[in-house]
Amino acid sequence: MKNNFSLILINLFILGFFSLQHAWAQNLTSNDLIQHTKKYDGKTVVYRGEAIGDVMGRGNFAWVNIHDGNNAIAIWVSSDLAKEIQFTGNYKTQGDILEVTGIFYRNCLEHGGDLDIHAQTLKKISAGRIVSYKIDLIKLKLIFILFGVLLLIWILTLFRRK
Repeated sequence: MKNNFSLILINLFILGFFSLQHAWAQNLTSNDLIQHTKKYDGKTVVYRGEAIGDVMGRGNFAWVNIHDGNNAIAIWVSSDLAKEIQFTGNYKTQGDILEVTGIFYRNCLEHGGDLDIHAQTLKKISAGRIVSYKIDLIKLKLIFILFGVLLLIWILTLFRRK
């Protein structure tokens, strides 16, 4: 009976330790990570931002860049977690807003010495969307007026030469 109780206590302790890892992780900006690389190297961090560019699959893993409004940080994530990403930011779309918990490396030896985060969890905070742009009618009218003025100047220079 004592052995079972001890095993239960040990299992609860281990489970509690790993579940609190996320709570101990620091929610940081790209500026924090870039300016204090030595401080956070090898530590669990929480980083949040918009998925941008392309999700680049590499076998069982993928690269995704996450931009927090200042800089983008490369995230090394399992392909299973990367499947959560539906939109990446570009001119036509706003990317998914993601929160990544993972190990920060200031010069990851596995990836050629680059600064990156190896994701342990990836959580979608908000879904991305297709962005539509309205044509500004004032600018469109101005384009036609300026084109007309340019055409008139060109015609006048042709008559002047003759």
